[in-house]
Amino acid sequence: QVQLVESGGGLVQAGGSLRLSCAASGRAFSTYTMAWFRQAPGKEREFVAASRWGGGSTYYADSVSGRFTISRDNAKNMVYLQMSGLKPEDTALYYCTAATRMWGTIATVSSPLMYSSWGPGTQVTASS
Repeated sequence: QVQLVESGGGLVQAGGSLRLSCAASGRAFSTYTMAWFRQAPGKEREFVAASRWGGGSTYYADSVSGRFTISRDNAKNMVYLQMSGLKPEDTALYYCTAATRMWGTIATVSSPLMYSSWGPGTQVTASS
């Protein structure tokens, strides 16, 4: 099972930018669909973005589309989330997650039940 560690979170003013990184251990990274979820206090974990195993396809939640970009570097076993135009409602603990050779509709890919490996999370706070 792949091990995941997120980094890059922090405190930023509304309108600012951050880039989150997720380092994955293990082999065959290119066979994992990689995704970012987030969870704010008192709320359920919600889907942010996903990158299909093998590359080429991505999904975004409507709330971040046009502001966030997911990317991956299979040679380095890394996945990134570039966040711009941050809003106070983006404040949450952000998790990196992975699922082997999983893809489908956004309804499928956005379900946390489809993922078997999770990092500990990195906190993002956007202040108004």
